[in-house]
Amino acid sequence: MGMMREDLSRPAAQPGDAGTRMLLLSHQGGLLSEGVQAQLAVPAAQLGAAVARHFAGAASDAKLVGALPFDRHASAHLLAPRRVRDADTANAWLHCMARQAEATRGWSLQAEPARAGYEAAVAQAVQRLQQGHGLHKLVLARTLHARSATPISPWWLARRLAGDPGVLRYVLPLPVQADAAPAWLVGATPELLLSRRGASVVSEPLAGSAARGPDRAASEARAAALRDSAKDLGEHRYVVQAIADLLAPLCRQLRVPATPALHATASMWHLGTRIEGELKDASPDNLPQTSSAALAALLHPTPAVCGTPRAAAAEAIAALESVPRGFYAGAVGWCDAAGDGAWHVALRCAHVQGHEARLFAGAGIVADSTPQAEAAETRAKFNAMLHALDIPSALFPPDR
Repeated sequence: MGMMREDLSRPAAQPGDAGTRMLLLSHQGGLLSEGVQAQLAVPAAQLGAAVARHFAGAASDAKLVGALPFDRHASAHLLAPRRVRDADTANAWLHCMARQAEATRGWSLQAEPARAGYEAAVAQAVQRLQQGHGLHKLVLARTLHARSATPISPWWLARRLAGDPGVLRYVLPLPVQADAAPAWLVGATPELLLSRRGASVVSEPLAGSAARGPDRAASEARAAALRDSAKDLGEHRYVVQAIADLLAPLCRQLRVPATPALHATASMWHLGTRIEGELKDASPDNLPQTSSAALAALLHPTPAVCGTPRAAAAEAIAALESVPRGFYAGAVGWCDAAGDGAWHVALRCAHVQGHEARLFAGAGIVADSTPQAEAAETRAKFNAMLHALDIPSALFPPDR
């Protein structure tokens, strides 16, 4: 990424200046941004043009880092950092901040909705899908509202999310009202929405999931069942087709594998397809359409987190989900002045603010979905964040 390297002989940064830092970190690389020079806050439809205007005349190493909300009509939260550091510095900073933070304790937990309420919402969604209503797939999420007796450090949480090679960890400050405590989006996502390097673009959607477990034979059996599941394969095809349809007009060639591969995280199996393309025009003049930020805004939200058709699915989500998603199932990432960058779907995450954290998990619903199975899938998806927060399993048993 051409980033500056931190002089680690300097004194460690203090917690007071952490509010302007943004972290994106994976086993393949990452960045830590410092300070804020400017902010972009426009909806998805305007993002490509706004990003191109922002970078007009900017230094070659200029970047934007931030998040897109789930709602395409809500404003993105992109910040232009004063400095951007490399992955080694990001790791050192994270280790320093996590070491200084107090571990959380004294948890209380409330599901919103409880499992019965979520299953009822899935049943309504299945009814809509079976009756038509212009829907083919719908993704429904539920949340857990957690409260700790001690403040929750986003850096401590991000450090606890380490160890899974298949994810991108992120810590991003979120906009809040003037009198509110600082808020953060913290997570570890396995899903690449879109990356661009020169004319090359890649998207790797995940759709169709099964829980892994400590028993290797049982876990491999679940993986085999997922790979052969007509329901999950159909759900996955909707996602791949939607992304391919949006990228194809912009690409001179687009490679879309006929069948998905298995993608493993520490707690889940997923069906994944790596889509690779070459842009017709990657020139600076075409950045309003083809920068990584513009392409992310074009694809987002995909059927993997929303449904299809997109507008009808988003309308159904607003009617059936009891808690607004905010930046959950949006996108997190970066874009530079050349248009290069990478954006990941904001999954396996929590909205952290003071003593509170709101966790999110969703499942793809199609016409032959069963409420019990979809509730079980969301319960399994909560595990990574519950473990990272060190929330006792007795507070949220597997059947909830």
